[in-house]
Amino acid sequence: MPPLAAAGAAEAPALAALHAASMPPGAAWGAEAIALMLGLPGGFALWRPGEGFVLARAAGGEAEILALAVLPAVRRRGLGAALMEAAMAAALARGAVAMFLEVAEPNEAARALYRGLGFTEAGRRRRYYADGSDALVLRRDLP
Repeated sequence: MPPLAAAGAAEAPALAALHAASMPPGAAWGAEAIALMLGLPGGFALWRPGEGFVLARAAGGEAEILALAVLPAVRRRGLGAALMEAAMAAALARGAVAMFLEVAEPNEAARALYRGLGFTEAGRRRRYYADGSDALVLRRDLP
């Protein structure tokens, strides 16, 4: 599997294209939003160009996955797990001791990925997504 690379604001248009191709219609973030997230204190992204990326933030001892996108054509080959593991390592290196994320309750594939990585439910945001589904807030301690 080719190595992952760091992505900065210059890659925001490419990350936005990956996000649009990986998310349900209307759920994708544009390049400006991604660049804004990367500009936040502690913001970072890791990616495999043309396949997928993870966008995260680490601040105040905690980290949050802001977006995880893997193109449908390359799913189920370990890229999502590799991106998540790299993001957790990067967050730990930035002083985070816990990682959080939100996932749509009906998204069984993503929930299985996160469960396999040791994330557990820490909360719920009712009717959080545009389709009316709940967001599950997941948490994992970082070693």
